[in-house]
Amino acid sequence: MRPPAAPPARAASGGGAPAALGSLRGQLLRWLLGPLIVLVLLNAVSVYRNALDAADMAYDRSLLASTRALAERVSVVNGKVVADVPYVALDSFETDTLGRIYYKVTGIRGETVSGYADLPPVPANVPRSQAYPALVRFYHASYHGQPIRIAALLQPVYDDSMRGIALIQVAETLDARRGLSNQILFDTLLWQAGLLVALALLVWFAVRLVLRPLMRLKLAVETRSLSDLSDVDPALVHKEVRPLVAAMNGAMARLQSLIASQRRFIADASHQLRTPLTVLKTQAELALRECEREHEPAQLRAALGEIVRSIAATTDSTVNLANRLLTLARIEHGGEGMALAPVALRDTLRQVALELAPAAVARNIDLSLEAGQAGLIQGHALLLHELVANLLDNALRYTPAGGSVVLRVLAGAAEAGSGAAADAADAGGAGMVWLEVEDSGHGIAAAEREKVFAPFYRAAATLERNPGGAGLGLAIVADIAALHGAAIVLADGAGGRGLRVRLLFSALV
Repeated sequence: MRPPAAPPARAASGGGAPAALGSLRGQLLRWLLGPLIVLVLLNAVSVYRNALDAADMAYDRSLLASTRALAERVSVVNGKVVADVPYVALDSFETDTLGRIYYKVTGIRGETVSGYADLPPVPANVPRSQAYPALVRFYHASYHGQPIRIAALLQPVYDDSMRGIALIQVAETLDARRGLSNQILFDTLLWQAGLLVALALLVWFAVRLVLRPLMRLKLAVETRSLSDLSDVDPALVHKEVRPLVAAMNGAMARLQSLIASQRRFIADASHQLRTPLTVLKTQAELALRECEREHEPAQLRAALGEIVRSIAATTDSTVNLANRLLTLARIEHGGEGMALAPVALRDTLRQVALELAPAAVARNIDLSLEAGQAGLIQGHALLLHELVANLLDNALRYTPAGGSVVLRVLAGAAEAGSGAAADAADAGGAGMVWLEVEDSGHGIAAAEREKVFAPFYRAAATLERNPGGAGLGLAIVADIAALHGAAIVLADGAGGRGLRVRLLFSALV
């Protein structure tokens, strides 16, 4: 089959090719989900930090409570600061909630009263906590290789002999805090991941729902036949896309006007070409009869007869060329708009065979018809008649005298017995119809079988045997076959001689 001509490429402004925009759905999903993912991640960080701050505040409050409980046991006895810390109180400090606890009580003169003497001192730059009405400072430190959190409380102590400020420090390891922070992080990521998945699904469904009118427009345009140039309904799409639909409708209206103009030209050209050529042929035949009269000199009659015969042959060739050009133009510009109806290929083959039988008899060619069932297909009767006529005319032109031409139609695999019919049946199933034209001529070389469907291309063998041909017969056949959705196969004839043209149609169910 002839491949369709590719449309000319348009140069983009600036000299380069325009970049492909890609999928609209993909772009919408990227632009919607991308910012959403960033916002969800930022929200996850914010939630995590707030949760950590709340957890630190809760742990610090517990640590302060422990410090105050210890401060209540600090007093002045006989002019000395003492801390009455029983083992039961120390055991109550070491809970699963706080982790391991360390403490230290420092007197008003800086002496260690009780607890762990090597507990890190309060740094000078640590401010007093504003969250509590106590003179407490919180800070991080390291104790025996372990990170700890320390609450340092200034506790007033006094008696009748002295008064001052004692320092009570209670430290806890960060194991519990780290476990809670990890749990908070896991919960935050889990909830944010669920939220992200839910948002992604909602965005995907929303984009799909919003783009559904465009998909309906796409389907409506794709399912149209080439002859349907009516307006697309703007109500199918959103208000923002309606200017595009209006532009499409305007383009189709201009195309419809162009096609109508071309059809009028074809009709006018048909009358303008056929009428003078027919008159010319009639005049040439009249001149030929006048030249054959008895009173004309023999030499003059012979010369004039040769000239007139040449005129008649040229006229026949011109008429044939004009008819085929008009047929080709009619198919290319108006074939899609032609109404289709059930056609029996057997009847079409019989009619064409009767029309061209005189040409076969004149060339002493055995013309035969092999037809089984009716072979009904959905098609255009006149175009199918033109298709068969072109195939048979080519076969008769390029088959030597004394040869044979066979017209064959097979409906379904049930009729495929052997030989050519069996080969045809192998190409499809019972729901197909095969049309074949087989001759015993010189055939077409395998290397040229794809080229002969191009207009005005003529194979080398045909040029030698019929230099006056137009090279349009198989081009017309290819276009008519394409309009009917038929496949064309060129193969060798029976015994490797001649040419077999096979067309495969869908049977009318």
